[in-house]
Amino acid sequence: MKNWKAHWHEIIFEADTKEGKLFDVILLWMIVISVVLVMLESVDTLNQHFGFFFNNLEWFITILFSIEYIMRILVLKKPIKYVLSFYGIIDLLSIIPKYLSLFIAGSHALIALRSLRLLRMFRILKLGTYVGESNKLMSALVASRTKISVFLFAILILCTILGTVMYLIEDRSSGFTSIPRSIYWAIVTMTTVGYGDIAPQTIAGQFIASIVMILGYGIIAIPTGIVSSEIAKQGSVKGTLNTQSCPNCSAENHADFAKFCYRCGERLEG
Repeated sequence: MKNWKAHWHEIIFEADTKEGKLFDVILLWMIVISVVLVMLESVDTLNQHFGFFFNNLEWFITILFSIEYIMRILVLKKPIKYVLSFYGIIDLLSIIPKYLSLFIAGSHALIALRSLRLLRMFRILKLGTYVGESNKLMSALVASRTKISVFLFAILILCTILGTVMYLIEDRSSGFTSIPRSIYWAIVTMTTVGYGDIAPQTIAGQFIASIVMILGYGIIAIPTGIVSSEIAKQGSVKGTLNTQSCPNCSAENHADFAKFCYRCGERLEG
């Protein structure tokens, strides 16, 4: 017989059992309902007629989420791992806004952060391949961070030079009132955003702007190429992943039939 911690850990953190899948499906629906409530509450006409109902239902869901968060901490051997994890922080941020609204008006709108909890859908639906591919993408981004940082630093230097040149060429009436503002124009133009709040009026300025615009298309493609290169270096994800979560370190995405955690060596339940 499993003790109560192991039993509830299997229900709350995993979705391989009927109870675990039911728990997560109910959780997802509650997240969706709470986010929709915040959206509806922002509509004045609806808030005037149903504001009391919306508020009470939000509090009910928030209390349930608070109990769930506490349960997640209680069933773990090392709860700090969960508390400081991505999902742990998101779970906490999804609870705080409603309590914060007691002291700061309007802060409950941040409940929309709960929508991030819907990322658990990949685990609940057992889309192991996609989870593996997302890990692969994350690894590629981490491996590319040095190259991308050097690239972004070079772009920042280029924007500084171009902004300074445009400040010297263009008149203040065109919007180039300072070098920082001119650098802002260079960044907006190079990224092909083009707000249009600042525009060159001289022929020389328009010529440089044209070069910056064309240059922008090529620059945007470079980070994509860097990350794609790193992805190509990595092997494809092998095996099928399940939703087993380590009760010790909270590691997920274990291979099917795994008996021990790949991170800490703890024996997996179930």
